[in-house]
Amino acid sequence: MKSKFNIAIAAIAALTMSSCYKVMDQVPTDRYTDAVVWNDPVLLDAHLAELYACVPVMIQDATTLMNSWSGAPMNVDDNGWTATMGFSAQMEGTVRTNEITDEAKYNFGAQAHLLDLKENGIQANGTELQWWGNAYYTIRNLNNFIERAGESSISNVEERIGEARFLRAFCYFAMVKRYGGVPLITKVIPIDGDSSMLFPKRNTEKEIYDFILSETDDISKILPGAAEAGRANKWAALALRGRAALYAASIARFGTQQLNGLLGFPGGDDVSYYQVAYNANKEIIDGGGFALYNGDADKVQNFKNIFLKKGNSEAIMVKQHSGKGFMDGGSNRWSWDMVECPRPNVWGVGNYHGPYLDFVEEFELTNGSSGVIDRTYTKSRLWTMDELWSDRDPRFFATVWTNGTSWAGALGGTLGADKIDMHNGIMSRDGQLIDGRYDSYEGISAVGDQLVRFKEGNVTNTGFGLMKYLDPTANNFNWFCESTTDYLIFRYGEILLNYAEAAFELGKDGDALIAVNQIRERAGIAGLGSVSREKIRHERKVELAFENHRYWDLRRWRTAVTALTRTYTGIRYIYDAASGKYRVDFIDNIDGRPKTPTFPEKNYYFPIGQGRVAANPNLVENPGY
Repeated sequence: MKSKFNIAIAAIAALTMSSCYKVMDQVPTDRYTDAVVWNDPVLLDAHLAELYACVPVMIQDATTLMNSWSGAPMNVDDNGWTATMGFSAQMEGTVRTNEITDEAKYNFGAQAHLLDLKENGIQANGTELQWWGNAYYTIRNLNNFIERAGESSISNVEERIGEARFLRAFCYFAMVKRYGGVPLITKVIPIDGDSSMLFPKRNTEKEIYDFILSETDDISKILPGAAEAGRANKWAALALRGRAALYAASIARFGTQQLNGLLGFPGGDDVSYYQVAYNANKEIIDGGGFALYNGDADKVQNFKNIFLKKGNSEAIMVKQHSGKGFMDGGSNRWSWDMVECPRPNVWGVGNYHGPYLDFVEEFELTNGSSGVIDRTYTKSRLWTMDELWSDRDPRFFATVWTNGTSWAGALGGTLGADKIDMHNGIMSRDGQLIDGRYDSYEGISAVGDQLVRFKEGNVTNTGFGLMKYLDPTANNFNWFCESTTDYLIFRYGEILLNYAEAAFELGKDGDALIAVNQIRERAGIAGLGSVSREKIRHERKVELAFENHRYWDLRRWRTAVTALTRTYTGIRYIYDAASGKYRVDFIDNIDGRPKTPTFPEKNYYFPIGQGRVAANPNLVENPGY
């Protein structure tokens, strides 16, 4: 699904890309002169909408845009890869971080570059997650907007400039969490600029974070408290401020300073950054008017609806999806449903990612006890699905699906209609295991419908799929599966967890405990009697699973070397014909690779890149590359 392109990303041109606003379908801004654009509020908004589209890293850390068949500005990443056909760039970001963290495995195909990344770590030639060339392309356009709009006579232009500054701050946040210090460019560099402008040096990591925090502080005083869905407002600026400050604080506390400050922070900076994070998140909690979503009595459905109900009390900033891709005359596509849903779907597969059993076990029981499965006892008896998964944290059922999960249209086989069937083998009445792709026993296929394509491709399934964000009403038989589900860039649940982490690190255990227990109460599980760093991180792992936090959290805590250098486990359900129950087997090294996944120490920072360092003698490469 990927192909290589060579494209000049430095070209400066008016863009026609996906956007948050309908005006994009009405006004082609490349047909107007500068003088008209900067003094017409409709055209100015249209151009700003284009710039929103140019910050795909807000949406699951995607680094490209899916806006044409053959490539266009930002339709290709720094390694020359572009998302095509059924895959949207907005889906690809989290897809990649899922695959290289401890949440899930990639189920289909042998994409060598991804296997290499998981097994060997990021090498000197970089990774698909790079955000450099496209970042500076976007930053240049944002700088131009900020400068030119500053000359406009439009009445509310300061708010529009504030939005552009927010987008620029987000661009730099996405860069600094990858590379550490990068060149900080806040003005349009002329083509005939001097060498110091054309070949800039890297600023320190501290300078980049301080710029982001200064900008978001200022922006939060400019932007209104309410705005159109999809646009930055005061609370989005504070949410970015709180998230960025927490990252800076973590790196200052757990990291080491290198390259004379290009990486890391001076000793003692951690406390001040934690305080900024605490204050920013507290301001949202106290004054933002947001609340944990609690609109449904059923705790499972309630957690699902955080991601499905538009404009709910938890949404601070979202990426809207129109349900139309470029094939239908639109440019705002998201294909999450199609690739993550169970069968039946248009590809006949679904289940693009399989959550690891090790991750699933992080979901506690409702009484707060550990969710880790006793392997020996579990293998010693037979189970119904209700027996096996009873009393789990409701977030488990809202985050993953497995054998027996209800899904309209699923061919239940051993479980009845509208149930996902993931059994992989039948134990006959005389004790024989029947598990061939085309075998059957007593009229029952040896392989459940959900695993048919896995068996054909000789792929080992983990026994789980992703439920979070899946819309049960979506048309998964559309080749381009244009989802209308909003993507939550910032939500209140994250704010509470950011606040809890900052509070704990500042010694405010009481504040941290209250925030974490609000999350747990909403989820429907027992509250904690005390709080610790480990408990806060565990709650974050479960609550924010598959929302593009885990990979970056492990990096900023400097725990990725330990957490990601390991093998993972899956589960196999074998149907027992005599009892109608299931035998449960555990599959070690579920990825099936001869080499153990690893996270090298040097990967706490991405490489700047050999080509960039060669082209700019003032750039210093990060250690280890």
